[in-house]
Amino acid sequence: MPAPEPTLFYDLGSPYAYLAVERAVAVLGFEPRLEPVLVGGIFTLRGHGSWSQTPDRAGRIAEVEARAERYGLAPLRWPSGWPDNTLKAMRAVVWAELIGGGQRFARAAFKAAFAEGRDLSELEVLIAIADSVGLPSEDLSGAIEELAIKDALKQATTRAWERGVVGVPCIEVGKKVFYGDDQLDFAAAKLGEMAGRR
Repeated sequence: MPAPEPTLFYDLGSPYAYLAVERAVAVLGFEPRLEPVLVGGIFTLRGHGSWSQTPDRAGRIAEVEARAERYGLAPLRWPSGWPDNTLKAMRAVVWAELIGGGQRFARAAFKAAFAEGRDLSELEVLIAIADSVGLPSEDLSGAIEELAIKDALKQATTRAWERGVVGVPCIEVGKKVFYGDDQLDFAAAKLGEMAGRR
């Protein structure tokens, strides 16, 4: 019997989440379900923020770039002023999911940010991404201001926290949550183990 579908929790502002999404299929053997969360909300819940605002910033940026090279990905191009505010971008993902294009939008947005260096806090960038993946881009600016979209993102973030998501990326396999793009291999092993039991 097939293994359970893994869930990969992400925020479009996270370079580690970008690495995980880019190589998930190769490591896991199939496409995981991508689940958007607002990492700023996770930071609030856990009581501390991102390494990007600490003295570790330069070292971690170098680590991300080294991992991308090791994984065979294109060299990273960091958006000017990174980390950008991804609130609008994550609301746009929720909107895209509601109309059947969440995964397409997320993948294109990650590449726009970390392969092209585009600023996802800019509305025109999000509209262009929506257009590039065949979504009704003219609806995006209004949709991301709707209360239902805002609430859906908040609720998704809270649910993720309650399931053990303490940052991004996290990969959930069954009831086990693996935190970090470097945990994909462990998640794949867990999938194999669970499939073997069926």
